[in-house]
Amino acid sequence: MIMEFIDTHTHSYDEAFDGCEDEVVRRALEAGVSIQLQADVDSRERGRMFALVERHPGVLRPMLGLYPGSVDKDWRREIDALEAWRGRGIVAVGEIGLDYHYGAEFKKEQQEAFRTQLELAASWDLPVNIHLREATEDFLTILGECRHLGLRGNLHAFSGSEQTFRRVQRLGDWYVGIGGVLTFKKAAIAEEIKRIPLDRILLETDAPYLTPVPHRGERNESAYIPLIAAFLARQKGLELKEVAAATTENAKRLFAL
Repeated sequence: MIMEFIDTHTHSYDEAFDGCEDEVVRRALEAGVSIQLQADVDSRERGRMFALVERHPGVLRPMLGLYPGSVDKDWRREIDALEAWRGRGIVAVGEIGLDYHYGAEFKKEQQEAFRTQLELAASWDLPVNIHLREATEDFLTILGECRHLGLRGNLHAFSGSEQTFRRVQRLGDWYVGIGGVLTFKKAAIAEEIKRIPLDRILLETDAPYLTPVPHRGERNESAYIPLIAAFLARQKGLELKEVAAATTENAKRLFAL
């Protein structure tokens, strides 16, 4: 019997799949990945995402949000544009957050856009899917300021420490998304994950990026979720079926699937 998995963060509509998107979805289903959550980026890619979602109803579920790397001086117009897509079966506001990796030119705008989308998620009663890179302290500060919103969500591509997880957990109902980085040689998260409770862990690929071993260097896809789950099971000393069941239930609970 095939175990059920959920990919809680992927971009199956990305141009990297070059016309084979439907085949990628099919391979994931054959691998037991029954639901694949599609992370939104910005208005330039949104139409392509929803077109693919509509071809695979019930399997692909869309998020809606403005990615921090797409934030510029015109960020308010981008967020205003989200409302038109609200009734299309979205399961989360995401991926949203902070990313200072490529510089701080729009640092202030990123923070404002992030706060605005947290408020939007609260008003829509949806969880948030967080992208966070080299901005942990600012993220925690904003999360603390927005604690009254009763936020829930997950930190996608989490590679931080148990201590960071605990700090975030005190500010709301939070999970961590674990993907291919877990399998990388010398990845710190491989040790940290041993101390993070299984009932707070979600599986993801972030395809076409962050491909797990033994496919590192190739294009990632949702069909590789069982590889990540198997590595996680070994790290935590659990059976694969236990990890599959727990992470699937976690995703269904958070995203109301």
